[in-house]
Amino acid sequence: MFQDYITTKDEAICHLFLHCCFKDGNFSKEEIDTVSSKFVDLQMNRDLNFKEELLHYKSYQLSIENENEYLQYIFKLINPVQDLALYSYCVELCLSDQQLSAEEESLLSKIATLLEINDEKHTIDKLIIQRKAVELEKLF
Repeated sequence: MFQDYITTKDEAICHLFLHCCFKDGNFSKEEIDTVSSKFVDLQMNRDLNFKEELLHYKSYQLSIENENEYLQYIFKLINPVQDLALYSYCVELCLSDQQLSAEEESLLSKIATLLEINDEKHTIDKLIIQRKAVELEKLF
């Protein structure tokens, strides 16, 4: 079903970002603000409607039976050139609610494996966690 909604690179990136935010089962206002901000920063709003993509994602989210196949499909469309940057966005979105659930950690491990960045994963995770701490505490 998700293949009906994800046919372009920008749609794939958008749905990956939404998947990272929704993975823990909660979707707070902060997460909506963060993902929509990324959507605008990456200029995906020129060709896509965020609210429409959110509705598409919600329509198939519960029917994702095999997350690895879902992610493989998304990454095939994205064909990432900047794999570490893409992964760091995913970590940032998973942490946008100031927590990292076991489900989100599992998702990030799958993403790192598919992007073949297992050696860098720990460093990127630590970097994003520290950046979030600095943003919250305003202290280096």
